[in-house]
Amino acid sequence: MPEGDTVYRTAAKLRDALEGRELIRCDIRVPRYAAVDLSGQVVDEVLSRGKHLFIRVGQASIHSHLKMDGAWVIGRVRVPTYKIRIVLETANSRASGVDLGVLEVLDRATDMEAVEHLGPDLLGEDWSAEVAAANLVADPERPLAETLLDQRVMAGVGNVFANELSFVFGLRPGTPVGELTDPLRVANRAQQMLWLNRLRVNRTTTGNTRPGQDVWVYGRAGLPCRRCGTPIETDKNTERVTYWCPTCQR
Repeated sequence: MPEGDTVYRTAAKLRDALEGRELIRCDIRVPRYAAVDLSGQVVDEVLSRGKHLFIRVGQASIHSHLKMDGAWVIGRVRVPTYKIRIVLETANSRASGVDLGVLEVLDRATDMEAVEHLGPDLLGEDWSAEVAAANLVADPERPLAETLLDQRVMAGVGNVFANELSFVFGLRPGTPVGELTDPLRVANRAQQMLWLNRLRVNRTTTGNTRPGQDVWVYGRAGLPCRRCGTPIETDKNTERVTYWCPTCQR
């Protein structure tokens, strides 16, 4: 699932494939931008901001968001052609955007306006645990997992990390954030989780990268809690599925 760590790693891959190289092909398969052709120009920079990606070419900036199912693929793409929304090719590399939730071409000078609403980036230079902690408890009645998922609070947490952080702090995903005893510690732990996974293909929140041992509760409904053995419960009737241990999380 594309979360902040996935997007950070994707930006690194795109940087290796495109940065400093001239585009010999620019095929954007979005009607509004179909006539945009950046061929002949050099890719100056690739950067991530939370879950957003920017590929800066000349005076343009290609802005994308993976949403739930999107991906940037380097090299050969093994998906139906209709899923490919953009192809950027250099003399020795090719990057294809597949099932991108957002794809637009912005003016490079103002491209950051698209993400000015975001909170501190968990993997960015603007990270501030203090600001994130204050954002986290700004609405004391708001559920914990929902608040963690709000990119205006801190940029990068997705549903996996929201559920895992809830477990680590022994709270149900629906617990009001006003009950947090140390919001700064929550913000710092969120940053640590994403930072440790930023270069890993196989994400882990338990410290164990072996298959089936990598998460505490996410996706483990009905399976025994790794701490106490109680079956993990889930709620699929909300916008984002939640998981928790009824014994370890109050």
